[in-house]
Amino acid sequence: MYILFEGIDTCGKTTQIELIAKTHPEVIITKEPGGTSFGKKAREILLGDSLSSKRAELLLFLADRAEHYEEIIKPNKDKLILSDRGFLSGIGYALANGDFDFDLLVLLNKFALQDHLPDKVILFLTDMKTLKKRISQKSLDGIELRGLEYLLHVQEQMKKSLIKLGIPHLFVDATQSIDTIHTQINNFLRNTL
Repeated sequence: MYILFEGIDTCGKTTQIELIAKTHPEVIITKEPGGTSFGKKAREILLGDSLSSKRAELLLFLADRAEHYEEIIKPNKDKLILSDRGFLSGIGYALANGDFDFDLLVLLNKFALQDHLPDKVILFLTDMKTLKKRISQKSLDGIELRGLEYLLHVQEQMKKSLIKLGIPHLFVDATQSIDTIHTQINNFLRNTL
């Protein structure tokens, strides 16, 4: 089963994945971009925010997604895979960046994923106050430097896209305590963990 943990930076998805991995060492943990050797190179370019073309940015994310699917997801399809980000982020960022068509973005992502969207998605939703506090405690990458309003706009695009797609999902209030969130996620994944 392929489960996607989604949300903007500092929302707590990595922390929750690590908590699940401690109690379920058999799960496969991965991330996009960066889950493959190509992904590590793509991540450097993407987080450096060095591309002037938003189409080039989108295509690099899609190339990483296709490679990630081929190397990590497809060979482990009979195991439990938890991915820190994936196609929903790709759609959210693309929609926030400009006039990309939602249906085209879905088509491109399905192509990259060989028509295998995740089985479940956990989307972490934060607010301006929490985002401001958490972002202030780290050095920012090129995408985060686009601003807090931009990141919250990406979050809204992810939420709207997930509702449209109808994939089984859990919306998590990322302003809650780590333990509260962990309990909610365990309840949501009860039959898969």
